[in-house]
Amino acid sequence: MRDITYPPIIVTAKTAFRVLGQRFQMTGTEHVPRSGGVLLACNHIGYVDFIYGGLAANPSGRLVRFMAKKELFDHRVVGPLMRSLHHIEVDRGAGEASARTAIDYLRAGEAVGIFPEATISRSFELKEFKTGAVRIAAEAGVPLVPVIMWGTQRMMTKDHPRDFSRGKTIALTVGEPLHPTGADPVAETAELRAAMTGLLDTTIRAYPADEQPPGSWWLPASFGGSAPTPAEAERLDVEEKRARAARRANKSTK
Repeated sequence: MRDITYPPIIVTAKTAFRVLGQRFQMTGTEHVPRSGGVLLACNHIGYVDFIYGGLAANPSGRLVRFMAKKELFDHRVVGPLMRSLHHIEVDRGAGEASARTAIDYLRAGEAVGIFPEATISRSFELKEFKTGAVRIAAEAGVPLVPVIMWGTQRMMTKDHPRDFSRGKTIALTVGEPLHPTGADPVAETAELRAAMTGLLDTTIRAYPADEQPPGSWWLPASFGGSAPTPAEAERLDVEEKRARAARRANKSTK
């Protein structure tokens, strides 16, 4: 796959990281194979996750093609950029087409990124997973590598103002590859979620304590933070969906 845009974008991003004075804690990156198809399953805590999630594969020299919502591709500025990076458009109303594209990419030896939660977690803990990740990896016959990000939510996430102030730590933890067969997608998805839950716990505990003091809004309630509990976050998600549906209905009547 020919990449004209991706290399300079990576250089630009790394320059921005330095300008922002960001520090990186990266562990387990050796689990990303240097060649062949691989599916990276990432947690989703902020709007910049697809930028930082790809760093998990950077030490292996891989470029990650992320599966991302259609709305990004519809944007007049972001859309052309996403397509130039060969990311994969996901239409939630017709997910089969994006899954087929991802499988084709993987069979061609590409690294593909997916967010099994589908949407950002307001609690910063793992939401319920869709089975798409294990189904795609199984059909393509590639390893499924769990990736946990931490710290990206502090820059840009739901319900909070953007904060690109200097000096934040970004943590990425990569787990050992899983090899789903597709025989029981629900059980294999539970295995993936369990692995990522353990990695998330480890990553949060290893994060600099002075950057996430008790009561921090970006810290899960179960770790002493003031983020919504998973139940509260689910309620907020439902309210958001209702508000979005109401806006669409109002537009259709005008």
